[in-house]
Amino acid sequence: MRRLAFTCFAVLLSAALPLPPLQAASPLLESVKQNPQLAKRLCDDLRQLNGRGVTSKSPEAIAMVAKSQGLNSTDAEILTTYVVGLHCPDVR
Repeated sequence: MRRLAFTCFAVLLSAALPLPPLQAASPLLESVKQNPQLAKRLCDDLRQLNGRGVTSKSPEAIAMVAKSQGLNSTDAEILTTYVVGLHCPDVR
């Protein structure tokens, strides 16, 4: 019974302690956050691709972002998702 009481006390105490600060956002995402003009340009480029029937998730769009930003395809996909979600939700 004492062990259960101690465990409950420890759980309650740990729940009351402040959480450590969250990790800073990645430099990749911070670059867009700090430079809204970059996000606007990417949105414009993605809208142009949409006009040709190409989605922002397509290999062509990801390759375009990767090339224009000097990124690998994984980082370009992450950046594209972030930009579309925050700056141009009209882009498909």
